[in-house]
Amino acid sequence: MEYNTTFHMLPFFVINNKLYIFNFIFFFLIYLIGILVNLTTITVICLDLHLHTPMYLFLCNLSIIDLCYLTINVPKLLYILLSGNNIISFTQCFFQMYSYYIADSAEVTVLFIMAFDRYVAICHPLDYHRILNKKICIMLVMVSWISGCLNSFSITSSIFKMVFCSSFTIHQFFCDAKALLNISCGGTEVFYNVMYAEYLIYGLIPVTCNLMSYVKIIRVILRIKSKDGRRKAFSTCSSHLTVMAIYYGSAVSVYLMPPSDRYDILEQILTVFYTTMVPMLNPLIYSLRNKQVKNSLQKLLP
Repeated sequence: MEYNTTFHMLPFFVINNKLYIFNFIFFFLIYLIGILVNLTTITVICLDLHLHTPMYLFLCNLSIIDLCYLTINVPKLLYILLSGNNIISFTQCFFQMYSYYIADSAEVTVLFIMAFDRYVAICHPLDYHRILNKKICIMLVMVSWISGCLNSFSITSSIFKMVFCSSFTIHQFFCDAKALLNISCGGTEVFYNVMYAEYLIYGLIPVTCNLMSYVKIIRVILRIKSKDGRRKAFSTCSSHLTVMAIYYGSAVSVYLMPPSDRYDILEQILTVFYTTMVPMLNPLIYSLRNKQVKNSLQKLLP
């Protein structure tokens, strides 16, 4: 590949000039709301000492990742919509892609850690603070980011092997590996090998482990004799289950969809939801369904 290559980003919603301002307002509002709700979640957890527990440490880390998700992709899109200049340099493209896959990999790891947290809290409540002590929690957070960096490096490195012969137009609103794969004309063997490992390590294994942990959690909840006790136990897991279902459902829809012009627009719509709406919805789901977070927020408000 030539390193002076520039790409043109051309998602379906920037083709019609008449809708530029509408699209700009739409994505600006998503970005603004996403930034505000995630920053609020982080602030509430940091300032309230009662929320300095493993569960909320991981939730705080999830909000940081979602902030990264939004900041990596949306500002460049807003610039394109406002200026009409859809050119992105080779360096910018790969930096954006590298940053995106760090956040993506870290989010998968954190969701897996949060499932483990709920498993320990419900299935082994007496050993909760021993198993998830401060040192272990900090180590788990570090692992999520370090593994994200390593995984992102392997993905972006494989992109360097690709060859682009004629088309340099990315039909997506950010530099996505799958979008670059669609316009490459060779050198994709390494990328496919990396993605097979990716689907196993960051797809099949976490999902399987999450399902197994929740099967055990549900068994324990069903053994609780008190109806109120079952309700409280399930409420601690429902937010995480909802976030997991939305995240994995949208991710599977995007990355398992076959590369084809027939599904091009649908894939872009799902990608918009996966990379912008989900990071905005995550803190709202946790906040609206979590009494402690809502009570802490009310205390901080004048």
